[in-house]
Amino acid sequence: MTKFHAIRDQLLDRLEDMAAGEQFPPERQLAETLGISRMTLRRAIDELVAKGMVRRRHGTGVFALGPKLDQPLAASSFTEDMLARGVRPGSHILSFDVAEAGAHIARRLHISEDDDVIAILRLRLADDEPIALEELHVPSALVPGLSPGDLEDQSFYDLLRRNFGIRLNHSVQTIEPTLLDAGEAQHLGVEELSPALLFERISRGADDRPFEFVRSVYRGDRYKVRTELTVPAPAAAGAAAEAVPTGTVPTGTAPATVTDHTGGVQP
Repeated sequence: MTKFHAIRDQLLDRLEDMAAGEQFPPERQLAETLGISRMTLRRAIDELVAKGMVRRRHGTGVFALGPKLDQPLAASSFTEDMLARGVRPGSHILSFDVAEAGAHIARRLHISEDDDVIAILRLRLADDEPIALEELHVPSALVPGLSPGDLEDQSFYDLLRRNFGIRLNHSVQTIEPTLLDAGEAQHLGVEELSPALLFERISRGADDRPFEFVRSVYRGDRYKVRTELTVPAPAAAGAAAEAVPTGTVPTGTAPATVTDHTGGVQP
């Protein structure tokens, strides 16, 4: 192990005993404690910043971040996931508008372009820390009387089930990396062009009718996706040599777009 890696591991050991938001000692003091140069310390901290384990605030210092929130690829709500982790979920409504769907949204919700949809922009919180920015589109006809106050600090799916008799049956979701634009970064409290995860999801009810189209951006420094891999059943005799593992692309073919059909991050 190199000296640099040893220093990094010492910083990681310190993080184990630090609460989220707790500040590291001043740079000069920490470098003296570890017996290293300030340049070496900065390099080690830069690596922790890149990994989303600490945050550097210019003119203030370096602060510990809590562990990343992992999202299993399963149909569960943001509220349920946060509560299961002992984290307090929350949301703030940034905008609530009714407008014609237009071609892009209408195609995803299987409605006419001139049908009204409710467009909602929500900031999702974990222990009051901004985690994600969510754009939600719902056909107005499915949720008569829906108001901004209905969505404040509660699960949208619970609201749909309780007030409108709509139950989630299944979703199709895609996930891809992205960079935050200036507006997104401001809402999430990070720098412009910070890495993020982009989720787009279409959810359907028991009648197989789409009831929402959601576009969400999750902070890359605070969120990760967890996938559970299972071993497929043994192939039938004589077919084993031809089998291709699920999710792989045979050599010589163009990679295909992989779409998650298990639900994923939910409101």
